Amino acid sequence: RQDYPIVMHGVSMSLGSAEPLDIDYLKKLKELINRVEPVWVSEHLCWTKKTGHDFHELLPLPYDKVTAQFVADKVQQAQDFLGRRLLLENVSSYLTYSHSAMTEWEFYSEVVEKADCLMLFDINNVYVNAFNHNFNPLDYLKNVPKERVWQFHLAGHSTEGDKVLIDTHDYPVCEEVWDLYKESVRLFGAVSTMIERDGNYPPLSELIEEINSCKKIMHQVLQANEEPVNRESESTAV
Repeated sequence: RQDYPIVMHGVSMSLGSAEPLDIDYLKKLKELINRVEPVWVSEHLCWTKKTGHDFHELLPLPYDKVTAQFVADKVQQAQDFLGRRLLLENVSSYLTYSHSAMTEWEFYSEVVEKADCLMLFDINNVYVNAFNHNFNPLDYLKNVPKERVWQFHLAGHSTEGDKVLIDTHDYPVCEEVWDLYKESVRLFGAVSTMIERDGNYPPLSELIEEINSCKKIMHQVLQANEEPVNRESESTAV
């Protein structure tokens, strides 16, 4: 912590599950937070558990106002328990619910506004979902609350035939996602950026090249916008 900022990123809070929050998990998480003293703590806008069974998958939610309020209430409970605001990350999805009545970005925005939390904005997930569900990713970028975007995630993805993209984190960031990153920096400013890579690892030099590409894009866009670095967030990581 003395030399590098540390953030914590969770996958097990299951904020969208119907059952109550796991208090034992929150107690352990709070103990870890007190030890690590992270700059922020993030979780996913999804559900992962049902009746005690953990699916170990980040499963999407139906997009409607009832679900948005339900999840926002649980986020507020978690924040009250932990004594800090959370960042919520948008997840990739490979199905939609027939009773959804909102777009994904409308749902995401409503949850974070109602819960008064922040956004971990995964740009690769936006691209993957736009491809899988046939929407314009720029509509997503332009319609979320700018002031709540606190971190970007970038990653690569794989393809299932020619019809589905899967968020696997085992390929380089593609050109289309880099283009969305440029637009995201233009819209949201200097936001801390992390490149995720979970498999199929290339030589370290290639990972460093991706980091340098990220830094170059951010500085070029900010210089063009004449916008100063903000949110303590120029850091990039793999």
